[in-house]
Amino acid sequence: MSLFFACEQSKTEKIEEVQNQDTVSYHHEAFYTDSVHVDGSDADEIWSKATWYPMDQVWLGSPMDSGDFKGRFKLAWNNNQLFLLAEIEDDTVIDVHADKLVQWWDDDCLEIFVDEDNSDENHQFNHTAFAYHVALSNDVVDLGPDSLPHFYNDHVTTVRKTSGKKTTWECAIKIFDKSFVDGGKNMPRKLSANEVVGFMLAYCDNDHSETRENFIGSIPIEGEEKDQGWIKSSVFGDLILRK
Repeated sequence: MSLFFACEQSKTEKIEEVQNQDTVSYHHEAFYTDSVHVDGSDADEIWSKATWYPMDQVWLGSPMDSGDFKGRFKLAWNNNQLFLLAEIEDDTVIDVHADKLVQWWDDDCLEIFVDEDNSDENHQFNHTAFAYHVALSNDVVDLGPDSLPHFYNDHVTTVRKTSGKKTTWECAIKIFDKSFVDGGKNMPRKLSANEVVGFMLAYCDNDHSETRENFIGSIPIEGEEKDQGWIKSSVFGDLILRK
């Protein structure tokens, strides 16, 4: 058996495992596109074909009505990166903290969780997975192995546009494996059809406070403590790359 066939077989087995789960809503699909022009709009053809997925799980804070917050997103991919289109309807969009490395999670921001090999490991202070906090300034922050926040602006390219209460975020996300070293010479890895990537999306919502009032995600998380994605990727959903 060739190595290629073995790899393809393992991908197929992983997809079957995901599709046979009782929690069907925990997985998403992204379809292939040659490219996306990241401009903060849904103009690319792939977005008219992609499925909307909701962000409706309140992980922190009180239940919210649709007048305060509504979120949804679509996904696509090519061999070089994932693409994300997110629409957030929020009555207040605000940056409270001027220093983007201080309480970055307490400002309005989009949080993109990615586990490139769906390993379900603890990633709090390592790069087996990433929890990218994308600020209104388009700065991208996550914790490093030194337990300190770092900018990962070259990992996620974002254009954000706001009209009234609706903000559209369009992102291109490079995928790095667990060999990533801060300050090193790192190359994003290639993606291929039928891979299953760990993924979920969330939004930190602040309405003029020192800390965020709500944290809303795309995946139901069991138990009382739902703010776990920045520590362990086992709570992520499964993203199947289709072609």
